[in-house]
Amino acid sequence: MNSNLLDKIGMGNIDPAYIFIVMLVLMAGLIVAAVISIRRLYRLEDKYNKFMKGNNGKALEDVIENRFEQVDKLLAENKKKTKEILDIMENLKIAVQKVGIVKYDAFNEMGGKLSFALVMLDKENTGFVINAMHSREGCYTYIKEIIRGESYIPLGTEEKEALKKAME
Repeated sequence: MNSNLLDKIGMGNIDPAYIFIVMLVLMAGLIVAAVISIRRLYRLEDKYNKFMKGNNGKALEDVIENRFEQVDKLLAENKKKTKEILDIMENLKIAVQKVGIVKYDAFNEMGGKLSFALVMLDKENTGFVINAMHSREGCYTYIKEIIRGESYIPLGTEEKEALKKAME
């Protein structure tokens, strides 16, 4: 079957039945797409009607008012939590954050490295050194203050080593 119209547009050798079949398939696809779109529209309309249900928008007003109350509560909680975090951060400045320990033999007759120098510092390298020297007669404990990484009392070798470990 020949068509004058197809001949004029340069497609005279194509059978019109093929064009008809392609058009039917396209129409079927468009009908399916339209049905899907209509179903989605109905679902959306149902949701809208449920949302707007009530006396003159009273339900909508209640929902909005409830949300504003929730936002106000969240803002108050956020402010409270922010203050608590700032308090924690302030306390961390003075909390012990760095520790160094060196075990050693204080006296040659003792074995087992029972003596130790313990350094505990805060963020700004301020804290103390505890030196516990163990001997046969007993245990002697000394404490020396550390301010910004330095002691105003001379430190022993083990104490210096413990301070260096803590400040690393």
